[in-house]
Amino acid sequence: MPITPSKPITASPRVAALGLPGRTERSARQSDRDLLSQAPTTFIDTTHFDTVRFPPPDWALRSFVEAASDGALAYTGYRGNPDVLALVSEALAAFAGERFDPDSELMLTPGTQAGLFGALAALVGEGDDVLLFDPDYLFSERMLRFLGARVHNVPLTDGPTVQPDFDVLAESMSRLRPKLLVFSNPNNPTGAVYSAAAIARIAELAVRHDVWVLVDELYARLVYDGAPFTHLVAQPGMRGRTITLFGPSKTESLSGYRVGVVAAPRGVIAAAEDVQSITSLRAPAYAQHVLRPWLRDDHGWLAARLNEFDRLRQMTVSAFRTLPWVNVFPQGGTAYLWPDVGAIGQPDSVVAGALLREAGVLVSPGYQFGPRGHGHFRVCYARDEREWAAALERMANVLDKFARAAGLPPRTG
Repeated sequence: MPITPSKPITASPRVAALGLPGRTERSARQSDRDLLSQAPTTFIDTTHFDTVRFPPPDWALRSFVEAASDGALAYTGYRGNPDVLALVSEALAAFAGERFDPDSELMLTPGTQAGLFGALAALVGEGDDVLLFDPDYLFSERMLRFLGARVHNVPLTDGPTVQPDFDVLAESMSRLRPKLLVFSNPNNPTGAVYSAAAIARIAELAVRHDVWVLVDELYARLVYDGAPFTHLVAQPGMRGRTITLFGPSKTESLSGYRVGVVAAPRGVIAAAEDVQSITSLRAPAYAQHVLRPWLRDDHGWLAARLNEFDRLRQMTVSAFRTLPWVNVFPQGGTAYLWPDVGAIGQPDSVVAGALLREAGVLVSPGYQFGPRGHGHFRVCYARDEREWAAALERMANVLDKFARAAGLPPRTG
């Protein structure tokens, strides 16, 4: 008997489609491995928040332990524990300005990543046209391609104020009659928080052209300077055509608990529930209970965390601005910065590799987030302050080497 299959194992066409045409043919897993193969023994990973320096609120572990002490809570329906869903419904009504029926319009998921996939799989089929802001969350395009969608990028403007190119958005909706528009707000990777006028315009176009919209609001609480946040689902005509993703994984450092929330019309939730039933069954049952106090009991805690992040944001901007050729515009939300280093004329993978090898800092290459991401990288500044100050110094020195080789102005300060 042969000890190996007679036929070679090859990835299915869906998996093969996980590359990004014109940017990389590799999957995210392969791209990550290629970059990490250059890593020194120790390095700072800025692809995510530092959950040691910024741990979850005290109520998270208490809620989890209490639930885990009751074996009767180990299993739930696919959508989640009904008592938790009812509390989440009440909390979201106050937060987002809309009440979602806990029995039919909400689903708890294994993180917002699973919520994103489940919602997209519920709506998108082979050959469907889908609009996606550019740049935007790095896995959205890969998921859409996995599902067989035709992805059309809608560019975001550059500079201090980031917003969609509404001429392109309107023309694309009119010409393509897309099934779905996908975007994040606050935007990942730039950190931009879309203005009330921009959200109203998106809603008006979606209603006019009868387009579904999925908006990832994972960072909706992580907004600086007391700026208001406008929820798309609360706009006129959007209640029945909007899928919203919520979750505590970033702001509250609860990524390790793997729990997110999808809020959508009942037909979408029913279809997404079918997807969840064959992928993960349910969100981790005990972890669901960390959502009981979420959005309710931590306003003072959140204000303190935002102050800490804001100081780190200013530190990071100041460090990059010692390089005169770098364009960097701090935005109103998240804990990300999106430096434009395109002036040095190097591929994103080369810049990211040098920062990892020579500065000991792992960043997210810009090409992952869309065609307009070329020449950028995303860095998360939610780090230990002393460690981060030293890392920024090393990063600036590496970038300065590139600049000198390209004949650009040297670092100042």
